[in-house]
Amino acid sequence: MGLEYLVIVFFFGLATAIVGRSKGSSFFIWFLVGAVLPILGLVAVVLYRVEKDEPERQCPTCTKALKLYVQVCPRCGTDLYLPDPAAVRHPGVR
Repeated sequence: MGLEYLVIVFFFGLATAIVGRSKGSSFFIWFLVGAVLPILGLVAVVLYRVEKDEPERQCPTCTKALKLYVQVCPRCGTDLYLPDPAAVRHPGVR
């Protein structure tokens, strides 16, 4: 019974890690999550949001690239308001 459980845990961890890596996250961390929490880890990685496709803008003070939903620049503390639509960069769209 112990060997079967280890095989199942390994494959859940592997599946979770592959999906996590395809979304741009760490393979090793998602492997651990999938191995420790086999079914919940797989559900979590499927529901995990990919942030690399989020629209971005630049802080007007320090020019740091920030996601559109960020309201205060973490580098300089400037309050950010909705930018001009032409100033928004969409990483997934060319």
